[in-house]
Amino acid sequence: MGAALDCGMNRDQAYALMLEHTPSASLQRHMLNVETAMRWYARHWGEDEYTYAVTGLLHDFDYELHPQEHPTWGVTYLREHTDTPPDVLDAIMGHAAYTGTPRDTRLARTLFAVDELTGLIQAAALIRPDRDVRGVELGSLKKRFKNRAFAAGVNRDEVIQGAQELGVDLDTHLHNVLRAMQEAAGAGAPQPVS
Repeated sequence: MGAALDCGMNRDQAYALMLEHTPSASLQRHMLNVETAMRWYARHWGEDEYTYAVTGLLHDFDYELHPQEHPTWGVTYLREHTDTPPDVLDAIMGHAAYTGTPRDTRLARTLFAVDELTGLIQAAALIRPDRDVRGVELGSLKKRFKNRAFAAGVNRDEVIQGAQELGVDLDTHLHNVLRAMQEAAGAGAPQPVS
């Protein structure tokens, strides 16, 4: 089992920080979805679920108010105002490929791998009449993944690269993240709707 990290704040504090800096409900939901996928992978690998969850929850908290400086602004803020450990800060930096920050931990590779994919799954749920992720089927998700016109803002190359960096087959990765979001929706977690 992976070692637990002291994230310098509890989950409620991390959630409050995310809300304070993220007015957009859709971006809030994105971070909640990433948190969900991160938790799933942490449990799957026997890693510290809390550390993975907080990393997912905070990875884009600065994006809306500081898009030109993302994620550097957020990492600087966390470094100056919290006791967030370096592994979490490095993972947040590394999820933005343009920073050039190496993803040398499983935590960093997981964040990079799930970030874009949760957006694709959210988009697939939104086109359903009931807008419920629990009705999204893996076969349909695979077709939508191949159709680059669908959810065109989702960087498929990063999803593929992320799965490779994790050492997980792409279809398995699609299944894992879809399952994570469906399980969370079934448990009453926020659903990926606009």
